[in-house]
Amino acid sequence: GPLIAAVGFALFALPGVGGSYWLTVFPAAVVLGLGLTVTVAPLTTTVMNAVEESHSGLASGINNAVSRTGGVLAIAVFGIVVSGVFGQSLDERQTDLAMPAEAQRALDAERDQLAGMIPPPDLDADATAAVERAIDESFLAGYRLAMLLGAAMAAASAVVAWWLIGERRPPG
Repeated sequence: GPLIAAVGFALFALPGVGGSYWLTVFPAAVVLGLGLTVTVAPLTTTVMNAVEESHSGLASGINNAVSRTGGVLAIAVFGIVVSGVFGQSLDERQTDLAMPAEAQRALDAERDQLAGMIPPPDLDADATAAVERAIDESFLAGYRLAMLLGAAMAAASAVVAWWLIGERRPPG
């Protein structure tokens, strides 16, 4: 399961700017969803089977809380990664754009919008297109790194699970 999820995350890192949803995002979402499906259900079953029936409510609550906390933590960490890489990448690209200082300041004021940034209105069509390309490519750089980190973490969890679980033999 985690290896399938790792492939799904890696597939999310492949597309470039633009492209069809059905050819770029959908296959990755299906593979990631399949990986999570074959991971989460058995994991939940294992947790629930590991406790006495009288503690099943507590086990279910803890399992749910841990999974929700993990999801929120992943979103926060990946958000920091995307934001950091976006800012660094945009800085590098912005120096190549040779925009007027006022346009630079206007662009900097929009940074918290990430890919939703709007180029300064006083630029000509070519400069606007270059700024839009820089914004898109900068966001893509951060997004790709986040997806590759997700793939690496999923693959690492598969290795850890394989190592810790190993082959189980019945006692006796």
